[in-house]
Amino acid sequence: MPTYQYQSVQPGRGGRKKNCDFCRTGFEIIQRMSDSPLQKCPECGEAITRIISACNVNTRIISNKILLSDNNLKKHGFTKLVKESKGKYRKII
Repeated sequence: MPTYQYQSVQPGRGGRKKNCDFCRTGFEIIQRMSDSPLQKCPECGEAITRIISACNVNTRIISNKILLSDNNLKKHGFTKLVKESKGKYRKII
């Protein structure tokens, strides 16, 4: 389930302290994608809004040579077959 960030609609309100520290500084909550966004702070009941933030993207690149190596395939329970002739295959691992 994704983590959503929320913050008070008007943090601080020009010096007045109507909202709590929880929503003024922002908070994260885990929700289903099908759940509707929260409208009020769970602590003080003030209006809040969902903050759009960057998602986590894995930029680590693994080469196909490593992914398809005999040791890696064997470790993950795959079988590797090599074609010997027309319609005949030999099991490597």
